[in-house]
Amino acid sequence: MRVPLLLLFGAVLVLGDTFKLYLKEGGYHVVREYSVQGDRVRYFSTERGEWEEIPKELVDLAHTEAERKARSDAEAHEAKEEAAEDKAERDLRKEIASVPKEPGAYFNTGSKIETIPPSDYQIITNKKRRTLQILSPVPLVPGKASVVIKGEHASFSVSDDKPNFYLRLEKQQRFGIIKLTPKKDLRVVENVSIAPVVKQATEERKQIETFEQDLGNSLFKVWPEKPLEPGEYALIEYESEEDSEVTDVKTDITLLLWAFAVRP
Repeated sequence: MRVPLLLLFGAVLVLGDTFKLYLKEGGYHVVREYSVQGDRVRYFSTERGEWEEIPKELVDLAHTEAERKARSDAEAHEAKEEAAEDKAERDLRKEIASVPKEPGAYFNTGSKIETIPPSDYQIITNKKRRTLQILSPVPLVPGKASVVIKGEHASFSVSDDKPNFYLRLEKQQRFGIIKLTPKKDLRVVENVSIAPVVKQATEERKQIETFEQDLGNSLFKVWPEKPLEPGEYALIEYESEEDSEVTDVKTDITLLLWAFAVRP
């Protein structure tokens, strides 16, 4: 007879965790479930472990249901956030696994990971040029010099003004994004001042403010804080004075460069 009676009076059945069944006088009962049966409210008291009844007019059903709904909405929101976090973690693990293990620079096109070719660079000192191999330090002589990349435009380009790059470092060094200055048949990476006697180098480059995320195993994600204007740029890996283990005086230039252009 219980089920037909519940259907007849349009009863509300609440199952699940415990909650408060509020009374109009200000108190409440801690219950596991309840149902409205005509002018009575029947509930299972978790305090006494048995079914009890109370006149409906004494129960604040509006307050009870409002709190239950707020609690349910909060739990649903939390579950949604946890599901989103789990998905983000799975997607990130999948993306990390897609980046090659070899040191270098990479770009996520959305459908695949592309390798950015490394850029050879030259040093111009006293109007003389010398082509430098990747990872080769540049010996310095007093005066001024410029580090440049041949050609006015990079062969690798992106259309996104806030591109996400991956850098897998060969050793722990500093890195980032710099803006290049195009000139006739070349792009200027940085200008260098070499102090006499100690031959200490001071490098001046146009560093872009970036966000960086350590993904482990010498892999980092780097992207600009602000949208990049159309132009010529490069990912750079470099050693600063603070990184030197031998001397505090920087006497050579060691750079790794991966040039790219932003072309919306």
